[in-house]
Amino acid sequence: MKKLQHFFSSRKSWVLPYLIFSVIFVIIPLLLIVVYAFTDDMGHLTLANFSKFFAHSESVNTFVYSIGIAILTTLGCILLGYPVAWILNNSKNLSYSRTLIMLFILPMWVNILVRTLATVALFDFCGLPLGEGALIFGMIYNFIPFMIYPIYNTLQKMDRSYIEAAQDLGANSFQVFWKVIFPLSMPGVVSGIMMVFMPTISTFAIAELLTMNNIKLFGTTIQENINNSLWNYGAALSLIMLFLIAATSLFTPENKDESERGGGVW
Repeated sequence: MKKLQHFFSSRKSWVLPYLIFSVIFVIIPLLLIVVYAFTDDMGHLTLANFSKFFAHSESVNTFVYSIGIAILTTLGCILLGYPVAWILNNSKNLSYSRTLIMLFILPMWVNILVRTLATVALFDFCGLPLGEGALIFGMIYNFIPFMIYPIYNTLQKMDRSYIEAAQDLGANSFQVFWKVIFPLSMPGVVSGIMMVFMPTISTFAIAELLTMNNIKLFGTTIQENINNSLWNYGAALSLIMLFLIAATSLFTPENKDESERGGGVW
């Protein structure tokens, strides 16, 4: 009894539920993906699933196209999100800043599928065709908050003494921004890129709704194979996508403390 009381009174014991959750819903599914990816229908080890991917030009083209869409979406989120984060950070009107923040938070309370269906209705109301342009618009609309908030938080934590020092040395507004503020905000930009690029690669519902299923992304290819009970090939495609996501994670800031303070100059 005392050992049980000691176990539950220990802080380490509170990690156990999260550990069990991670094992069941994260580690085991990932291991199953690896097992299915490297086996055939009979359970024999094989690399045929990966060779099948590289042998089919359609799958490779879809994969490359999905990366291109993800890059365009990420660039669009940066170009639109950075000025918004800058305005929010420099606004002296607190109520104005809070209003803008709420405008970006409110849509996130709605399911992504509902937001995408609303985008479809908006395009229909305006008489605009659904297609690649609608797809990129919908991607940016759904993921831009994930770009704004990391940049905004980084700008908020930035040490203002660097800006004052640059101004004392005679730097104009553009030089202060380009030489001081922008480099110091890079950890937020990189975090935003990670939060936008990775889910964009794997999404499929947005593409299906905003293109009337005329444009296929890599996530759609994985979904179709799994729905058709092609578990091994679908797992191999999922593993390829996971490798890509893992590769992009290499661009995260290495120094965590530095990124929390607002980053360093590159």
